[in-house]
Amino acid sequence: MIRSSGSGRWVDALWLVAFGVASSAWCLTAAHQLGATFDEPLYLNAGLTSWRTGSNKLLMSAGTMPLPVDVQTLPIYLWEQSRGVEFHQYKEIETILPVARAANLVFWWILLVYAMKLGRTWGGAWAGRLAVGFLACDPNFLGHAALATTDISVVAGMLALVYHFHHGQGRGWGRRVFVPGVCYGLAVLAKASGMVFGAQAMLAIGLYHLARTGALAPPPGTPFRGKLAHLWRASYQLRRDLFWIALIGFTLVFGYTGSDWGTEWTFIAWADGLPDGLLKSVMVPISHNLTIFPNAGEALLQQVKHNLRGHGTYLLGEWYPRACWAYFPVALTMKTPAPVLALLLAVLVLRPRDLNTPAGWVALVLLAFSLNCRVQIGIRFVFTLMAVTYVAVAVAVARGWQAQEAGSVEWRVVPRWLVGGLLAATGATAVWVWPHGLSYFNQLWGGPEVGYTRLHDSNYDWGQGLPDLKAWHAAHGQDRPLAVWYYGTDPAILYPPFRYVAFSHLPLSSAADARAAAGDGYLAVGVGILHGDTGATPSTRVAADWLRTLHPVARTHTFVIYDLRK
Repeated sequence: MIRSSGSGRWVDALWLVAFGVASSAWCLTAAHQLGATFDEPLYLNAGLTSWRTGSNKLLMSAGTMPLPVDVQTLPIYLWEQSRGVEFHQYKEIETILPVARAANLVFWWILLVYAMKLGRTWGGAWAGRLAVGFLACDPNFLGHAALATTDISVVAGMLALVYHFHHGQGRGWGRRVFVPGVCYGLAVLAKASGMVFGAQAMLAIGLYHLARTGALAPPPGTPFRGKLAHLWRASYQLRRDLFWIALIGFTLVFGYTGSDWGTEWTFIAWADGLPDGLLKSVMVPISHNLTIFPNAGEALLQQVKHNLRGHGTYLLGEWYPRACWAYFPVALTMKTPAPVLALLLAVLVLRPRDLNTPAGWVALVLLAFSLNCRVQIGIRFVFTLMAVTYVAVAVAVARGWQAQEAGSVEWRVVPRWLVGGLLAATGATAVWVWPHGLSYFNQLWGGPEVGYTRLHDSNYDWGQGLPDLKAWHAAHGQDRPLAVWYYGTDPAILYPPFRYVAFSHLPLSSAADARAAAGDGYLAVGVGILHGDTGATPSTRVAADWLRTLHPVARTHTFVIYDLRK
């Protein structure tokens, strides 16, 4: 652990405020430029329903944990209480969505604070500053911090868990178990993936500390089975602590989430569908009388089932019907800013040993686990890996500077001028890509203009592009009809100038059928449809094949536009 002077604390505070305010301004201004993403209308509806009725049923059924949604919709609920009239979650979404997005910055600031604290812990003041600087300038994190979703909140919870679990090692029960248990519960309440990522992070940090103290090393000459027995005995306290942390965390999760104290129709249907026999005779009365639903277990189970099932993914222009093991490592090389990749490469060449920190261990474990993640619809699912890696790299850089100042090394450090230039370049990238941080791709892979041909879904087109399309139609549409085919849930699609055409679910058998459904005006098609699973349904294939014979006349950020008169 490395401590900084009191004067350094003031510099840290100013640094944190400067980057926090600048990044928050980026998010607030970008939020007003973007339409609702796929998940946000559901979250607004579920959050306001929860505040009004006390029921989390909508969130639990969707497998969404309630904490971030509650925080984001609380200001809206208080607003409607003060004015005496409830907001309509869909008709007035343009009014309430910016409020929910602004409330998400609570988690953004927590993320930045703990990034600085972790950097200071393992690398001193400059490690904390660099971690904050690079995270606050990353377009991917900024793009999601500008939304009312759950991906920033779970990273904030995870960084808090890593910090408090590390500092609790060797301390009393309160700091070693209780505080990490609360942090673990909050991380799970933010997103179900916190349940898995949190356990992995604590295991990695616990083993790191045991390895550093030599507790894992068996006596010389110990046979293999003896080594396993020694490892089991040496990790007893760690295993015990993890058990109590998990118990505290899940107690918090289930207590916070609560229940409607009703039955669950899916459980009843499953029991009623069992073959006649002892199991059915036991489960039918239980399912009809067990009034504990919904609860947090329902949401957690939904997410576990989702990851076990997995689904297809789009990678480098090809659709894979099943998850691809290389998806996240490859996607990270596309979405991580080039200056950050250059800094990581410099550290690997010059200071690889300084990556041997708890942050480095956690990053390595999460990277290995990403090979098994089957939900591959955006790098947002590995934001915790990215954030911890940023901290690890910042720590390695700062440790090199400290070694140089101490005279133990002369040149094998990452130069300060290079680090400053890379940080400035990352900040310039954030300014350049505004407000489309969501669809950022680095120039090594062609930049944002071609990103939709590399990855799909929340990596680029998450349904947020209707405002851009509406502005284009106002300037160029000549009041002609505008048909739209995209994967999104923005309620704006129900109002002029848009006419939603769901080709995927229409009875299409030929190009003529698709042409007739589209009409004679303009047709705007989301790039996520043209570059994704074009065989999702037989009608999707028919419509996609027809579109390949046409030439677009214009394009917005997430839509390709065709003039059907031509």
